[in-house]
Amino acid sequence: MHGTGARTGEAHPGVPASRRIGPYVLLTPLDDPHTRIPVPERRYIARSVDGEHTVLLGAPLPGADHQAFLAEAETSRYLLGQFMAPAAACSGPGQSAWHTRAYLPALPLPTALAVHGGPLPERTVRALGAALAEALIVVHGQGLTYAGVSPAAVLLAADGPRLTCFGAVRAAAAEGAARSGLPGLESGSLPPEQATGGLPRPLGDVYALGATLAYAATGYTAPEREELPPPLRATIGRCLSRDAGARPQLAELVGTFAPASGDAGQTSGTAALLGPGWLPSRVIAAVAHQSAAVLAADISRATVPASRQD
Repeated sequence: MHGTGARTGEAHPGVPASRRIGPYVLLTPLDDPHTRIPVPERRYIARSVDGEHTVLLGAPLPGADHQAFLAEAETSRYLLGQFMAPAAACSGPGQSAWHTRAYLPALPLPTALAVHGGPLPERTVRALGAALAEALIVVHGQGLTYAGVSPAAVLLAADGPRLTCFGAVRAAAAEGAARSGLPGLESGSLPPEQATGGLPRPLGDVYALGATLAYAATGYTAPEREELPPPLRATIGRCLSRDAGARPQLAELVGTFAPASGDAGQTSGTAALLGPGWLPSRVIAAVAHQSAAVLAADISRATVPASRQD
């Protein structure tokens, strides 16, 4: 059974401690290391030691600030919106740092491009842009800046994308400290004002969204303008403006990527794009394969890379 909770305090007799984080047994890494796209945290599909709950588990990178990591994870628990993947539980005092979210069969965006064999179709990119723009509108309406949008932060599920890695930019370094080149941060997705240590602000999320869509459409977060598909070139190009004031508003992006039809409102345009066929067939097949493999996984035989560190 899939869920977000777990009983603690019992160890699985067949599972060595090196394959556990907190009360969870690591089944498999979520991210494909061959994509070469930085991921702000170590992510695994994991199962509670009692075998009852499957989760997505995140843990800080080696050398990261555990307190900052947990502070951002704790804040993410209160995020609203259907395209968010907020933390459901966080480690307690005296434990190694980790957080979990509900398991949903999904592929990180870089893995999806690898499975598909290259950039994603225009419809998929438009659906991704509309859904993520709607998600960020909700976040900004809560008085927050996401400060963690990047290709690795986006998970693609059958019913739409999910945003993860909330606050990765803030967790990587405090305001005033340069963030360019820090582990886990994808340089092309980092707004220039944040790369130099500026306070993350909502228009920085627009830049990061543009870089993520550029990646989905070309395989690069900072492509040449001519590499972007002509129908998306102007919009994504504006998102990537170094001048924050020249970037578009999120509501405009929703209307551009998913224009509404009739009187149903903007959401109907996004919903239509996310209907059957929004993901390429190979990606859908890979999501289904992951789901089946996780359901069949035996925690006493699960394997993770030997280099895993707590």
